[in-house]
Amino acid sequence: MFKEFKSDLPASIVVFFVAVPLCLGIALASGAPLFAGIIAGIVGGIVVGIASGSHLGVSGPAAGLAVIVLSSIAAIGSWPAFLLAVVLAGIIQLIMGFAKAGFIAYFFPSSVIKGMLTGIGLLIILKQIPHALGWDKVTEGDDAFIQADGENTFSEIFKAINFITPGAALIAVISIAILILWDQVLTKKHKIFGMINGPLVVVFLGIAMFYFYQNGILNFSLAADQVVRIPVPENLAGFFGQFIFPDFSAITNFKVWEVAVVLAIVASLETLLCVEATDKLDPYKRVTPTNRELKAQGLGNVISGLIGGLPVTQVIVRSTANISFGGKTKISAILHGFFLLISAVTVASVLNMIPLASLAAILFVVGYKLAKPALFIQMYKLGWEQFVPFTITVIAILATDLLKGIFIGLIVGIFYTLRHSYRNSHHMKDVVTTEEGHEVHHLVLAEEVSFFNKASVIRDLEAIPANSKVIIDCTKSKSIAHDVVEIIQNYRSHAKLKNISVETINFVELS
Repeated sequence: MFKEFKSDLPASIVVFFVAVPLCLGIALASGAPLFAGIIAGIVGGIVVGIASGSHLGVSGPAAGLAVIVLSSIAAIGSWPAFLLAVVLAGIIQLIMGFAKAGFIAYFFPSSVIKGMLTGIGLLIILKQIPHALGWDKVTEGDDAFIQADGENTFSEIFKAINFITPGAALIAVISIAILILWDQVLTKKHKIFGMINGPLVVVFLGIAMFYFYQNGILNFSLAADQVVRIPVPENLAGFFGQFIFPDFSAITNFKVWEVAVVLAIVASLETLLCVEATDKLDPYKRVTPTNRELKAQGLGNVISGLIGGLPVTQVIVRSTANISFGGKTKISAILHGFFLLISAVTVASVLNMIPLASLAAILFVVGYKLAKPALFIQMYKLGWEQFVPFTITVIAILATDLLKGIFIGLIVGIFYTLRHSYRNSHHMKDVVTTEEGHEVHHLVLAEEVSFFNKASVIRDLEAIPANSKVIIDCTKSKSIAHDVVEIIQNYRSHAKLKNISVETINFVELS
């Protein structure tokens, strides 16, 4: 497992730096204590990382659950009672894993998964533009088009342009330049640049520039909300005092159970979607065992809820950052969890010197790698059946949020699947022969003929002209839906009214 340590270590550091503001931002958006986000990040990294079968997936608090968490805390009435719902949600996920419910992941079309990745890439870029310009009023990790502050993704960018902080913008521009130079030029010039992580250089540069701003060495400044803000405990007792335990007396509260079921379903769906997406990005194309992943997430939610953390899922931004910066095995995800734990205890004050503009630059690179223009061209060349669901998924994610966008894309993907099935349930042979002066038409049924093919079968049978013969060939068919069998039997009866002779081959009658 440790044979790829030289690749996993630098990747884990990048994921750690990306995870810190996301954990805090999602906790803030969820109306939970800020440290609850850090706890979920630690549990997602260490516990889920060890239990999971995913090689590159990274787990932690998810933006897609923030609104559910916020409304659930209000509905239940207390944070400790909500933590009990998180524990119960984890138990439900464990049951789902043992019941082998992970097969659901395989029902999401490839075009929708690719659209999801591209949409997330564009979303990352758009959402990070305000942070790069120094406008940090929007919560880090918010993936919805309509934001909590009443703005939307695009109006927030225009607003940020009117409130540019020169110090933050300077950090972002220099950081982006370093990352591009590092990736495109320096790593090819000398192997030492391949050993040193470009994002790590960007983070330390950001800390140095923040220090220079604070001490007047550079004539710029950053406000408190323009840097990472992790809770800083005064001592070890203060650190452990941030852990909160569930209120088990709320076990009889029906609302707690209702929230637990919702959390389990949504967290599982988000995890399974991320698993599919991460496996597609994996350079080695390894396949994550989905049932084991549900069990790992369930275990993670049980432990996170027991010690005061937010619910966890596998999350695509951190998983993508892991892949983009060289992660090879699950060690990178586990290490990032340990880094979160160690930093929360020891160097929280140093982390609070990292400008959000530095992290925005890193996420720009992650977003670009997900949404390269060449991918749109590639999907277009595959035809409308792939391109339309892909494009609509991208647009829907940008116009709504991650989960809604995926489901809109899924509906379109299902439509094209049914359309394909409708068109390919059978075919009429182009050559129409004659027999004793009558036209002979050949209808050849496909291997699988379902209920959805009723309309097309009826259409082609009814189009056969009077005074002819039709041969319905079922030789290739392994399964013909009851409805279609009934249609053929009924047609054979009323075809006589048009003087049509019907012959069937390997047709199994209804009893």
